[in-house]
Amino acid sequence: MKRCKRFLLWVVLVVVPWPAAAQQPAESGSAALEQVIDRIVVREAELVKALREYQPLVETYLQDLRPDAERGMVVHRDYYFLGKADLRQGLVLLPMTEAKPGGWSRALLAPFRAIGGWFSADYEPGGFLRKIFVDTRGIGRDQYNYEFVRREFLGEIRCLVFDVTPVREGDGRFKGRIWVEDQDYTIVRFNGVRTPERTLTGFRFHFDSWRVNAAPGLWVPAYVYTAESELKDTLWMRVRFKAQTRLWGYSLKTKRQADEFSAIRVEIAAPMVDQSETSPDVSPIEAQRLWQREAELNVVHRLEKVGLVAPRGDVDKILETVVNNLQVTNNLDIQPEVQCRVLLTSTLESFSFGHTIVISRGLLDVLPDEASLAAVLAHELAHILIEPRVDADRWGFVDRLLFPSEEVFRRFSFASHTSDDKVAAKAVELLRNSPYKDKLHSAGLFLRQLQQRAQVQQRLVSPHLGNSVLINSELLAAAPQLEPNQLDQIAALPLGSRVKLNPWNNEVALLNARPVALISAREKMPLEVTPFRPYLTRYVARPADAVAAQSQQPSRSPQPPQPPQH
Repeated sequence: MKRCKRFLLWVVLVVVPWPAAAQQPAESGSAALEQVIDRIVVREAELVKALREYQPLVETYLQDLRPDAERGMVVHRDYYFLGKADLRQGLVLLPMTEAKPGGWSRALLAPFRAIGGWFSADYEPGGFLRKIFVDTRGIGRDQYNYEFVRREFLGEIRCLVFDVTPVREGDGRFKGRIWVEDQDYTIVRFNGVRTPERTLTGFRFHFDSWRVNAAPGLWVPAYVYTAESELKDTLWMRVRFKAQTRLWGYSLKTKRQADEFSAIRVEIAAPMVDQSETSPDVSPIEAQRLWQREAELNVVHRLEKVGLVAPRGDVDKILETVVNNLQVTNNLDIQPEVQCRVLLTSTLESFSFGHTIVISRGLLDVLPDEASLAAVLAHELAHILIEPRVDADRWGFVDRLLFPSEEVFRRFSFASHTSDDKVAAKAVELLRNSPYKDKLHSAGLFLRQLQQRAQVQQRLVSPHLGNSVLINSELLAAAPQLEPNQLDQIAALPLGSRVKLNPWNNEVALLNARPVALISAREKMPLEVTPFRPYLTRYVARPADAVAAQSQQPSRSPQPPQPPQH
């Protein structure tokens, strides 16, 4: 009888479901997950609203691809666009560069692409800008389904990962995956496609969009990688491309200006010049030099204010160190001293005006070593020695610099009119007397790679403000032949290899990436576009930035409970 009772008790405990107490953890986890999703929806709406205050610069560089039997996918055509996003009026893009025939202008032919055209409607600049938001119409639970996947770190940021699908596909709804930082529940990355992928006028492409915590409490869109590898367009054509979109210039107030204003203090009255040793008067020659320098600073300030030149920083000092090496070993004493600045665009260009050398971020990215950098700077230093170019009587008057930022490429041109042969000869002379004289073969190898790619990557090597990289025949003759399958021969680096850009204040710094050993020749990717992988961190507020961003900072709501562990 006792055995029978024990058996019945065992049946009740095992077979009969446990009452409400056993189901409580699952219900609690589900409720917490719903609260997290609701907070994500609110934060995304807050971010879309907060970003309406900004007008960042938007740059898209795209490379069309075709298959190659030995090298895989290779670049056979490229496109470039630079403009300003007016987020106050939605996703409006104001062009700063002109569309090139055969490139972005083909977007006008969208109605004809349904019968076999080559480009899609999203292959225009505005299509890439639209990828900075998940869905401006809202991402509520009545519009999207959320499925919790896992927890994951993106750099130092711990994220919750969700797969997101629209309740009703179509009408450009997002389908893919989102990464949400786990403090304020802001989406910091999303990866997927708009649905449906094919429309009457073309395609919607797959993309990977990143945001960075560039100001206190504010995550701003900074990078978008877009790509297709085998998208069938017609019976005989396929769409294959990869593109990088970068945004910067959210706050164009430089740290230098804020620091200078905050550092103002009253000193004890004292004469500015020791008149016993130095005359307070200025000679006509000195006045002319000061007038030219003032014109230089006016132009640099205008380019910095527009968002095309980075504020002075450590990268400028590195460039000036290389220039100083060239001057010292050539017994040069150039007054006023040569200063260097960084142009923030991806196009490969450099120029000088007066005693200021400007080199683009894209060119710094792809140079393989310091000797190649010295060759570029020697070319601009030769310009300064032969014919310093600055229209002082034009840019010395500030009123001529008061024009809309969209007109900067039409108002400024710093292209050289000096003979290339004369400049090239002077540059080689400077290099042969410099510490880089035994490494000039690497500079020549870079020029050989650039010369080989110039026909298929015309947009990348075409300057907007200054000069394209001069193919110096003497350096070229000293360079070895290109060996695409030789892993230890690096002629040029992929885009984005050297410099990282702060999208909030336009500051630049050298990338602190560890060297990676190549395992195949396909990983060399000279002058090519690659996916983005920024190391995300939380912003540590500085006093000047805290004041600048306080009014635009999205509100913070109480944090809901954490979702259950996956």
